[in-house]
Amino acid sequence: MPTRGSPVSSTGEAIGDPAVDLIVAWNLLEDKGRAAFRDAVGVDQTTWERGRAWALSIGIITYPYYVHTNPALARVSRYQIDQVVADISRTA
Repeated sequence: MPTRGSPVSSTGEAIGDPAVDLIVAWNLLEDKGRAAFRDAVGVDQTTWERGRAWALSIGIITYPYYVHTNPALARVSRYQIDQVVADISRTA
């Protein structure tokens, strides 16, 4: 279990940026859940924003790839994009 201030995955499975582990905040959670997740993980603002950028990037890449072949994954990707855009709108 991660400790406060540590990356979610401390096993080195990510691509080297702990912000990648934060993508789940936008593809699984809504605003309140995302806030609770951020508090629990305890990451700084810069890492959080990189995680959000990763989530947007992955969503933009996967949505058109899966829209016709895997509608369920396309819906998750679309949700992820929508959550990032809403999050940016709230903080802008």
